[in-house]
Amino acid sequence: MMSLRFLLLLLLLFQFSVPGILAINNEDPTTKTMEDFSGYPIHEPTDYSFALPNLLLSSVSVDTPTLQNQIDELSTFSDTSSPSVTRILYTEKDVLARRYIKNLMGLSGLSVREDAVGNIFGRWDGYEPDLSAVATGSHIDAIPYSGKYDGVVGVLGAIEAINVLKRSGFKPKRSLEVVLFTSEEPTRFGISCLGSRLLAGSEALAEALKTTVDGQNISFFEAARSAGYAKDQDDISSVFLREGSYSAFVELHIEQGPILEAEGISIGIVTAIAAPASLKVDFEGNGGHAGAVLMPNRNDAGLAAAELALAVEKHVLESGSIDTVGTVGILELHPGAINSIPSKSHVEIDTRDIDEKRRNDVIEKIHQSATTIASKRGVRLSEFKIINQDPPALSDKKVIEAMEAASKELNLTHKLMISRAYHDSLFMARVSPMGMLFIPCYKGYSHKPEEYASSHDMGNGVKVLALTLAKLSLN
Repeated sequence: MMSLRFLLLLLLLFQFSVPGILAINNEDPTTKTMEDFSGYPIHEPTDYSFALPNLLLSSVSVDTPTLQNQIDELSTFSDTSSPSVTRILYTEKDVLARRYIKNLMGLSGLSVREDAVGNIFGRWDGYEPDLSAVATGSHIDAIPYSGKYDGVVGVLGAIEAINVLKRSGFKPKRSLEVVLFTSEEPTRFGISCLGSRLLAGSEALAEALKTTVDGQNISFFEAARSAGYAKDQDDISSVFLREGSYSAFVELHIEQGPILEAEGISIGIVTAIAAPASLKVDFEGNGGHAGAVLMPNRNDAGLAAAELALAVEKHVLESGSIDTVGTVGILELHPGAINSIPSKSHVEIDTRDIDEKRRNDVIEKIHQSATTIASKRGVRLSEFKIINQDPPALSDKKVIEAMEAASKELNLTHKLMISRAYHDSLFMARVSPMGMLFIPCYKGYSHKPEEYASSHDMGNGVKVLALTLAKLSLN
């Protein structure tokens, strides 16, 4: 019996010996046969809808049991007991978790490297490796007593997406790279998205880290070196990405909100990430004995902080948009005794909006309220500091089109939506065309032990991610 490879060779010779034999629509039947056999185009695709052969679509299969097992295993690298996860930057559990991810990258045939702050990269070289790569990834650090899916789905899911493409026989044109970002959460040093901010070239952050310490007065560089990073020098500009390093970046993530689950939709395609800003406010009063100082004579820093918290809520609700949000996440009183009038108070405020000007207007009103409250209560506004004030990020049109096409080809329901939580994608958008994929999570829970995403939903997300990466790789 004639082998398939021999038959293909005969077809190829036949086409060259008999000029002008083309199928209807000017499609070369030999090329189509060879593409179907190889699993990837041998010519340049001109449109996303034609970028992938049917063979790839029909062979997309996610190993969801293994993916779930990996998520469960990674959750054991935690400073708190199950079902909660606590994994803080550069701690022993963080180092062990990083080692686990690097091992999985190696088992998937990726070449692994790390930069000076611990961003980890696993690359699958394409057949045109000089072209800028397509990247995907997320983070694995976890705030105290949180869940095991936030960020992790975007790292382990990205590695599985690579495995999906490899099992299908796909060959990338542009290299594909999985990125594990260092410290998306601000838990240890108060800086969110530390790794991706540096990749985006933040010279201000690189300089600030030279004097940054944690709550135990351990410097950033001391902590980094204890984990095997930053080596013997404090210059971390080597982390900055070169211009054009990536042609696209896509992040898979649980929604961290209830919309997709409530509406029964499989995939959320993020069109914009809200602009976050963080504020620190300090009031100082006179303090005194809770029984001895009469109410008219008090200068209570604690009540000033409480009044400001209510003012934050008021200004946010009056912004005129449902997309404006504000949260007083930290309120600390000194000396913190039940029978002592607070002499100092410390407030940390989170504000977000997809409209940067509207968010900044709210910040200005909060500042005005803080000044008024201090004057009225006879306390001193000792600090009003904007810690960060990042612009919003818009997803790239071509990346959105690729994600939409992948969802449609897989017959998965999807909707366009914004992300009110911010992610490493916000900063990757500064150096690369960016897009995000959301999958449903139980009741929208996140940053708590009840956080959960089903294997089915994760499987759908990995499939869409895999096809999106394939499309962007071939483009």
